[in-house]
Amino acid sequence: MSGARERVTAARVADEFSRAAKILVRHFNERLGEHGVSTPRSRIVVEVARSQPVRVTELALAVGIAQGTASSLVDALVRDGMLERRAGEDDRRSVFLRVTPQGAALAQDWTAGYELAAEELFSPLTAEQMTALVDILGILGADGTSAAGD
Repeated sequence: MSGARERVTAARVADEFSRAAKILVRHFNERLGEHGVSTPRSRIVVEVARSQPVRVTELALAVGIAQGTASSLVDALVRDGMLERRAGEDDRRSVFLRVTPQGAALAQDWTAGYELAAEELFSPLTAEQMTALVDILGILGADGTSAAGD
């Protein structure tokens, strides 16, 4: 049956997506490991730097992880001197996260490493394919449940 295209099922798409996701994670972890950080830790610091001041709840949503996971990562990053907790100005019971000067410098370094890894990974795609992929992933992620399962 030369020339005939195999019917692509949703299960096949899921399998290919899962395989590609594992490759992406491994590649990002390798590249960011060269900077002395894991992907989850770098994502937290970079997101806090981008959107500070931010609550842990908002941070977890922004990076797509469970609040408990975000809290554990934040605790470690505070101990390591990359993040700091501050009471809210209007309500002292509210706690907000900010990057420290050390965290801000590392966030810039990690962002550069992340961007380089992304360029390497997605270099086989054309601009049109990347646009289509972003559109597809936006549709798949639109239901807002991604943080619930982490």
